[in-house]
Amino acid sequence: MEIEIRAYRENDIPEMIRIWNEIVEEGIAYPQEEFLTPQTGKDFFAEQTYSAVAVDRETENICGLYILHPNNIGRCGHICNASYAVSPENRGLHIGEKLVADCLFQGRRHGFKILQFNAVVATNIHARHLYERLGFTQLGTIPGGFRLKNGQYEDICPYYHVL
Repeated sequence: MEIEIRAYRENDIPEMIRIWNEIVEEGIAYPQEEFLTPQTGKDFFAEQTYSAVAVDRETENICGLYILHPNNIGRCGHICNASYAVSPENRGLHIGEKLVADCLFQGRRHGFKILQFNAVVATNIHARHLYERLGFTQLGTIPGGFRLKNGQYEDICPYYHVL
């Protein structure tokens, strides 16, 4: 499988919504609890600083995506934040690594100085290992910072990477 990371196109939105909503449904990674609809999804991806998809060049299937946006405003507006999603059927194929690497590039390209993740769930070991391998630094641990779908609370680990 040869993966291309590119800016999303309007015709990608239905598949992006499907993948995003799968992550929301799992209830173990994103803070969002509401599913995207065709209209809210279109608006959501358009309002980001940059939204990208991972596409299998052979089949043209969308395998994953990311969004990049400011983490804050004003004097902290140089810090960006991102969220990543890989479709369940394509996990374990290093697509996430390609998404994060492209996001680091796009963050710099869009004038950000730091990429910060506010809420990496502590049990998301694969993501945490990937971020550390790519040079992210963990800032600490926030006990019980994330409410799982089942109502239990899990620690979160903020990370950052200087761009």
